[in-house]
Amino acid sequence: MTLYKRSNSPYWWMKFAPIRGEIKPLYRSTGTSNKRDAQRLHDKLQAERWQVDRLGVRPEKTWDDAAARWLDETSHKRTHAWDISMLKWFAPYLSGKALNDVDRETLERVRQMRAKGAAPATVNRYMALVRAILRRARDDWEWLDRIPKVSMLRDRGGRIRSLTREEFVRLLGELPQHLRDMAEFSVATGLRQGNVTRLQWKQISLERQHLWIAADQHKNGHAHAVPLNAMAMAVLERRKGDHRTHVFTYEGEPIVQVNTKAWRSALKRAGIENFRWHDLRHTFATWHREAGTPTWELQRLGGWKTQSMVDRYAHVAPEGLQLAASRLDNLLGVTRR
Repeated sequence: MTLYKRSNSPYWWMKFAPIRGEIKPLYRSTGTSNKRDAQRLHDKLQAERWQVDRLGVRPEKTWDDAAARWLDETSHKRTHAWDISMLKWFAPYLSGKALNDVDRETLERVRQMRAKGAAPATVNRYMALVRAILRRARDDWEWLDRIPKVSMLRDRGGRIRSLTREEFVRLLGELPQHLRDMAEFSVATGLRQGNVTRLQWKQISLERQHLWIAADQHKNGHAHAVPLNAMAMAVLERRKGDHRTHVFTYEGEPIVQVNTKAWRSALKRAGIENFRWHDLRHTFATWHREAGTPTWELQRLGGWKTQSMVDRYAHVAPEGLQLAASRLDNLLGVTRR
C-alpha cells in the first residue's frame, strides 16, 4: 500500500520502495486531503522514480521540490521557523522554476530585491539559505550537476542606529498605546522583535522581576534570563489582565507584526529617519554603554553570543576607559594640566 493516511495528519501520504542510490523507503506527504489529487501526485512521482531506477533518467526538479525537501529534512533545526519565513519571501521569485533555471542572473535579481531596505547581514542570511539548498540538491540529492555561485553582500560590521533620549520621548508620544508599550519594553530589556511579539505570561515572574526565553526561541541557541527593570515592570503592570496568554495584543489578538502603517507614520510625525524596529535593541545597548555598563554585563543582559558583537558599542562610551588610561599617569607621577 503506497498511498495511506496518518493519524496525526489531514493529508494523504506516499510510501515508495527504495530505488537506485537509496537505502530506505521514501515517505512523503502529498500535501492534500483530496484522495484523487493525492493519487495523481503519487502516480507522477512513481513514474519519475521508475525512470530514475530503470533508465537512469534524472527527473527535472523545481525550486519548490527543493524547498519542501529541505524543510522536511531540517525540521529539527532551531532555525526551522526562520527558514519557513525566508522561503515564503522567496516564493514570488523562485516558485515554479526548474532548479536548472535558478542561475546566477536570477539569484542576483533576487538578492537586489531583498537588499531594498534590509541590512547586509539580513540579505546574506537569506542568500545563505538558497546556497545551502542548492548545495544539498547537488551533493546529497544529486538533482543537479552544478550550481551557480551565490554572491553575498559585504558586511562592514553591522549598522548601528540608536535614538537619543529626546527622540525616544517624541516617538513614544506619537505611537498608539500597544506599540508604545512594546517599544518601551524593547528598550528596557533589549529583546529582539520576535521575542517581544511572542512573549507570554508564563515566561514572566512579576514577583521575582525576571522573564525567561527558552533556547529554541532565542537566536543564539541558548536560554536567556532577563532581569526586569522599573521601565519593563511598569509596562507589564499596564498590560496585566489584557489577555490570558500573550503580553502584547491588539484588539484581543496577539501582535505578530510591528512594521505597520501606524509605526511608520509615528516615525514620520516624530521626525525620526533611518530607523527600524530592531534599532530599539541598538538603543538599549547604546544607552547601557553610556551609563557605564561593562561589556561582560551587557553581553549577558542582551543575550549576545560573543563579546565581539557587544564591542560594536564600545565607541559610544570611550570615557569608560578613562580611569584605566589614567592608571599609567599614577604610575609615572604625571598630573593632568
